[in-house]
Amino acid sequence: MITRITGTLVELSGTEATIAAGAFEYEVFVPDFVRRQLQSQVDREVSLRTIEFLDGNVQKGGRLTPRLIGFLHKAERDFFDMICQVDGVGVKKALQAMVRPVHEVAEAIEEQDVKFLSTLPGIGPAVAERIIAKLRRKMAKFALLIERDVPPESQTGQDVLNEGYEALLALGHSPAEAREKIEQAAQAKGKFKNVEDLIQQVYLQQRPQ
Repeated sequence: MITRITGTLVELSGTEATIAAGAFEYEVFVPDFVRRQLQSQVDREVSLRTIEFLDGNVQKGGRLTPRLIGFLHKAERDFFDMICQVDGVGVKKALQAMVRPVHEVAEAIEEQDVKFLSTLPGIGPAVAERIIAKLRRKMAKFALLIERDVPPESQTGQDVLNEGYEALLALGHSPAEAREKIEQAAQAKGKFKNVEDLIQQVYLQQRPQ
């Protein structure tokens, strides 16, 4: 199974990215939110985390063709894989639906925002409700994702942010309050050694100046 491709992004068209790696060129499908992140990277080296799937229907006399879907970050790939497991979604519908950044969709799921989810292409109210029922309690780490024009390897400390978010929830803060406080702390200081360092920054910025 191919889980990662690193090479030169030679073409980006619609939902397809063409990546030259060694002697080969690979066609990789990308959701719209990934395509937007890749627009400035044409003719540069990129590294995509990938999911493989078989496209086609042998029952109707067709053949199965292996396909790849690419993401800039492992968390994006993990989120997409979870969405695909919801009844009535699947790979193709998820690929079509993901036009908004992962953190926005995750927030909507966490907050049970059926109206927002229903605006995603191919996702009606019934499917939106199934997504919420299956995934609502699994969205914490995805709701904290922010798109950045940096390689995924430099995005350290995500686990600390996730644990800090869970700690604030345990202290009685609402999901929206906890997310806002974590984002403000991250903007003020950047990186944290551990959860205690993060929580200290959260409450430090609440003190009167």
